[in-house]
Parts: sequence; C-alpha cells; structure tokens
Amino acid sequence: MSSATSIVPSTSRPSISARGRTSAERTNVTVTDPSLVKRAVKAAALGNAMEWFDFGVYGYLTATLGHVFFPTASSSAQVLSTLGTFAAAFLVRPIGGAFFGPLGDRIGRQKVLAITMIMMAAGTFAIGLIPSYDTIGVWAPVLLIAARMVQGFSTGGEYGGACTFIAEYAPDKRRGFFGSFLEFGTLVGYVAGAGLATLLTTTLSDGDLYGWGWRLPFLIAGPIGLVGLYVRMKLEETPAFQQLADEAEKKQKALPKPKLREMFVGNGGAMALCIALVLVFNVTDYMLLSYMPTFLSEELGYDATHGTLILIGVMLLMMCVQIPMGAANDRFGHRKVIGAACAGFVLLSVPAVLLIRAGSTWAIALGLAALGLLLVGFTSSMPSALPALFPTKVRYGSLSVGFNVSVSLFGGTTPLIAAALIAGTGNLMIPAYYMMAAAIIGGIAAWRMRESAGKPLPGSPPAV
Repeated sequence: MSSATSIVPSTSRPSISARGRTSAERTNVTVTDPSLVKRAVKAAALGNAMEWFDFGVYGYLTATLGHVFFPTASSSAQVLSTLGTFAAAFLVRPIGGAFFGPLGDRIGRQKVLAITMIMMAAGTFAIGLIPSYDTIGVWAPVLLIAARMVQGFSTGGEYGGACTFIAEYAPDKRRGFFGSFLEFGTLVGYVAGAGLATLLTTTLSDGDLYGWGWRLPFLIAGPIGLVGLYVRMKLEETPAFQQLADEAEKKQKALPKPKLREMFVGNGGAMALCIALVLVFNVTDYMLLSYMPTFLSEELGYDATHGTLILIGVMLLMMCVQIPMGAANDRFGHRKVIGAACAGFVLLSVPAVLLIRAGSTWAIALGLAALGLLLVGFTSSMPSALPALFPTKVRYGSLSVGFNVSVSLFGGTTPLIAAALIAGTGNLMIPAYYMMAAAIIGGIAAWRMRESAGKPLPGSPPAV
C-alpha cells in the first residue's frame, strides 16, 4: 500500500453515499495525499510540455526546416513536405498506444510514463543532430522521418498515460481542476517553443539559422528529458492501479496483459465517444496552434514574426483561463463545457476566420483569441473526461488506443489537409469549415456521453 494514500472503509465516512455503486466500490474510499497529487500533476504536465515544445518549434520553423531538408523543392512544396513529415509521426502513434497502453495496465502507469519520457526526449534531441540535405542528400529527410517516428511511437503512450495518471490521483470532486494542468503544460511548452523559434528567426541571419540555429531548440530536449525522467521516477504508483495490483497479489497472480479485444468488446461505445471527442479536440487544437502560423504567412502574406507574437499572446490568454475553466468542469460538468465549446465553434468559426483574413493586427488578434478561448473548453475538460470513459483495468490501454487512432486520422493531419485543400480549391475559408464539421461531431459525442464530473472513475472506489 502506498504510504501517500490510504484506503479506508466507506462506513467510516458517512457523508459519502454508496448508493448505486458495486459491492467492490462500496468497500473502500481512497484518501489521497494533496502533496502527492500536486507532484503527480507536475510530473505529467512536464512530459506534455516537452511534447508540445517540440510541436511548437516544428510548427514555427516549418519554412526553415523545409529549406534545410527539402532545398530542391519550390517554396510551397517545401512547406507541404515539412508538414507531411510532421504528419508522418502520427502514423505510428496508434502502434505506440497499442504497445504502451496495455503495458501500463499491466506493469503500472509510472514505469511506462518514465519510458515514454526518455524516448520522446531522445527522438527530439536526435533531430537536432541530423546533417542537412546539402551534406548527406536524401538521407537527411529520411533520418528526419525516422526521428519523428520515434517521437510518434513514444508519444502514443504519453498522453493517455498522463491523463490516466492525474485522473487516478485526483479526488473525484476536483478531477477537472487537476486535469486542466495537463493542457496548461501543453500551452507552456508551445509558448516556449514558439518563443524560442521566433527569437532565433528574428536575431539570426539566414545563413546562421539554416546552418546551426534551427538545431538549438531540438537539442534542449535532452536535458529537459533527463529532468522529467528523474521527476517521474520519484513518483509512486496511482492508488487505483495499486489497488488492482494489491488484489492480484492477494490472489498470488500477476496482472494479465489486457488484449486489444478487451478494449473494444464491452467498451465499444466508450471507444467511439473517445474517438469523436478527441477528433474535435485535436482538429481545433492543431488548426489553431500548429497551422495558423503557416496560414498567416503562406496564405495571407502576413509577417511571420508578427503572426507568431499574436498567437503567443493568445496562448498566454488561454493559460490565464485554463485552470479556472478546469474548476468550472467540476462545478458544471464536462458535458455542458464541451457542448458549449462545440456550439461556439459552429457559430463563430466563420466570423473568426473572416476577422483573421481582414489582415489588420487587431482583427487577426480578435479572431485568434475567439478561437483560443473556445479551445479552452476542450483543453480544460478532456484530460479529466476521457479517462472516465473506461474502467481501471483497461483505462490506460483503451484511452491510448482511442486517443491516438483519432489523433492520427484527424488531428495530426489537420495542417497538411488544410494546406492541401486551400492549394487545391483556393478557398481561404477551409479552416473555418473544417473546424465546424469537427465541432458538429464533437457536439453529438458530448450529448451522448455520460456525465462523470465529481463521480468515481469506473472500476475504482471514490477518491477524496
């Protein structure tokens, strides 16, 4: 039994109703240590910050990376090739989720999250060491794709595990609040990546930027990964998983490795909801945070540095409301928050993109800010809503598979598809229509999902 948590008979806490719970759930109540919950949140958020630091750097150095790795192509082909390499990593994310997720349900969340942390750092660090196309020719983009594959494979087990880790540590009544820190880490990482990329592009000459400057952000991942590994190795296992492990130990059995079939049979509805919710979450997320810098510079001809600074300001605004919105999930429920955000994207995507197309600084800032504040409806709710779709014994695996299948098909491909559709049709409203379609799907999923805010996780006792 973990020294930082305790499980006590529910009869000793008469204020907690046992009505409607299974006999196993009526037996115990998990009492969490607040200091350990905070440590768990920090460790999970750090990994997410590192993942999105890489995304931020990659997104804001797209033109530079295209010049370094695809110099023989035209300017537009360089952008598409670089975005294609970005999307390629998402092809292996479901494989990583199918590998690390069930492993996390068998050997523990903490051990697997330590592995994914060091693999993510290694993949990002390796990008900074790849010689340019001028040095080794076609092997440069081949090695870039290989490093991105390592990132994608490890990331496949990262987000689902981090969500699960926080959700299983947090008390039921504050799961939304603590879960929102995971995406707060995303914004921190993205702002740091975008800020560093902007600093490099504005202070270095083209020769220095193409020669060595672009490497610096990727090389930073090495030390960050070692710090993250240390933090995660110092954590204890989650109370929910520890209880499963203790029960298996009493029976003198090891926890069985969950099979992919188990994640779908009996959980098919939850898996479908997961995929739909992740679709709207990631399409809008990648459209705003990954594609908009390219949209502003390549399609609208807006100064890249000014566009980046505006988007950094939008992300800082999102950070200010992220945690209060997480608490709002605990008060009002996930369904209402997610549903309101979906309705907002349906109604406001076209006006927001029209403002962005207007071209003035204030119009662009207002349009991006509107999309960013709507996106907070997802970033504040998904980390706590998604783990509650699945029971404890298959939570890590099911969430990892469902999340990464959806991200690979719909999220990570968003910048590439949006750019290709605009190139093919010439219609600059494609980003708005794309987000609206995703929001309709997400709204249907929010309407169909069971409200989980403030309630015990399926298969786990109440946590206070």
